[in-house]
Amino acid sequence: MASEAGFASSEKQGDGVFLTWEDLWVTVSKGRNGSKPILQGLTGYAQPGEVLAIMGPSGCGKSTLLDALAGRLVPSTRQHGNVLVNGRKHTLAFGTSAYVAQDDILMTTLTVGETVYYSAQLQLPNSMTRSEKKERAEMTIREMGLQDAMNTRIGGWGTKGISGGQKRRVSICIEILTRPKLLFLDEPTSGLDSGAAYHVMKKIVNLSQLNGKTVIASIHQPSSEVFELFHNLCLLSSGRTIYFGPTSAANEFFALNGFPCPTQRNPSDHYLKTINKDFDEGMEQHLGGKILTTEETINILIQSYDSSEICQQVRNQVAVLSNKEGAAWEKKGNQANFLTQCLVLTKRSFVNMNRDLGYYWLRFGIYIAVCLCLGTIFCNIGYTYGSIQARCSILMFVASFITFMAISGFPSFVEEMKIFKRERLNGHYGVGAFVISNTLSSIPYLLLNSLFPGAIAYYFAGLQRGFGHFMYFSLLLFMCNMLVESQMMVVASVVPNFLLGITVGAGIQGLMILNGGFFRLPNDLPKPFWRFPMSYIAFHKYAYQGFYKNEFQGLTFPNNQVGGPPTITGEEILRNLWQLDMDYSKWVDFGILVGMAFLYRLMFFIIVKVIEKVKSMVMSPTTAVPPKQKTQMMENPLPHGANV
Repeated sequence: MASEAGFASSEKQGDGVFLTWEDLWVTVSKGRNGSKPILQGLTGYAQPGEVLAIMGPSGCGKSTLLDALAGRLVPSTRQHGNVLVNGRKHTLAFGTSAYVAQDDILMTTLTVGETVYYSAQLQLPNSMTRSEKKERAEMTIREMGLQDAMNTRIGGWGTKGISGGQKRRVSICIEILTRPKLLFLDEPTSGLDSGAAYHVMKKIVNLSQLNGKTVIASIHQPSSEVFELFHNLCLLSSGRTIYFGPTSAANEFFALNGFPCPTQRNPSDHYLKTINKDFDEGMEQHLGGKILTTEETINILIQSYDSSEICQQVRNQVAVLSNKEGAAWEKKGNQANFLTQCLVLTKRSFVNMNRDLGYYWLRFGIYIAVCLCLGTIFCNIGYTYGSIQARCSILMFVASFITFMAISGFPSFVEEMKIFKRERLNGHYGVGAFVISNTLSSIPYLLLNSLFPGAIAYYFAGLQRGFGHFMYFSLLLFMCNMLVESQMMVVASVVPNFLLGITVGAGIQGLMILNGGFFRLPNDLPKPFWRFPMSYIAFHKYAYQGFYKNEFQGLTFPNNQVGGPPTITGEEILRNLWQLDMDYSKWVDFGILVGMAFLYRLMFFIIVKVIEKVKSMVMSPTTAVPPKQKTQMMENPLPHGANV
């Protein structure tokens, strides 16, 4: 049926990657109801210089097969069967394979050139100079035909940028910077018009042929022009193989089974219409005129394929590739070292924060407006007895509501988290580099948001004179903002949805404000829970204490209380009125806040690492091979050699 050349072409290939899978099953747990098969006994292969298309109706298992081959199955699934690289079970080394997800998760504020160049600095080893990395980035951009869009921003919600097809090519650029021999593409033409889809796939095919890449792409419904670009086709229905073999032989297979493709019709449309049982209408078989349901048609095609010569050729080819002593899996050098990653990520994050108005600049404007209102309402409060309560109210408002607004940057951080997860999954850098870079890049903006609005409120209200007092006030406000952002990082690691995250974060802040010691004095808090441990967990307790000590220590106020002394000192106010612990200085309170901010960021690091570890353990499939021989591709979603 099919040309022998299609199966013999592997002999002409060099030292590329031959990927084979045999009797591959994937099941999903249904709890007490057992498990449901998603993929059922699939066998196939992919070879260098060719593009394999995985096609089928929605829900047929295309993405599941791609994820199974790439080691990205979700924790609720179990995998059985052998996946071999060059006839061996190998650990995936960084830079030897790449996965382009269906969604284009890119930093919308960066240009095309910046996006690819920053990624090159992260992925390419330190043995390459900066100019060599830039040259590699520019060469990759040219390979994908994006040179005219080099200086155009990616764009996103509310901002105009490059087209959908160009975004797709940028995503591919990022993953082929290391020149991987094995490339996985999940629906690379999804959301693109026919013209953009053709140009994207044409570039991919050219790369596979020029560089000997092994490319596997899941694709839903390609145009006839795109379909003709593929070398081999894996057609699925309900997780079963309808056809696997050369794309050019698929029409002959369907015709011999009584389902010929009409002239002038897109072959892929015909295949999907024939095997799509979501709309199970009767269709007429051309041999005998018998009316068949779609399910019956699918069974006929599956049985015909299983007994066909083309299926036997596929099995023979898989056996040959599985049993031969293939070339060792080349392990490329690791990506940039930890210090370089931190520096590059810090610079990229700083640029993103500067260009994203919603990250800090909108908050800065609101802070200025709120502090102007605060300063004018409490303008020059003086040093009367009534100013005692006014000073406490100002400081409480600053420590509570000004810092409360720091959660407004959560949506922007969630978008940055999405990029981190994509890059982390592909092994570009570790969690530690992300945490450090995010911290360093945010410091200038948090200082800006603390100094200028804080100065307006501080000097308009006429708080305690002295530059040292103002600097402590600003540093404490900066630390409070940093701490709230650290808390929201922990929230983001558990609740990645920004709407739910803001709700959870606001609830946490509200509880902490209640236990800070303003609305209810420390000694009046119920001891079983609210005083121990909640008041000690709430950072507002230490923020209030620091602000109050900084403001009241060294001041004296007239005493309006009947029978009392004529004046009252700030220390007496703190000890008797606000029930503060005066055994330690305000700098201890500041140090506690620094420690809490560090602790929250450490919690973020630990939570992300634990989630990765749990996923890695749950995703470890059951196979017929001894545990020590299991391939990393089937066990660990992170490439070998990726930083932590």
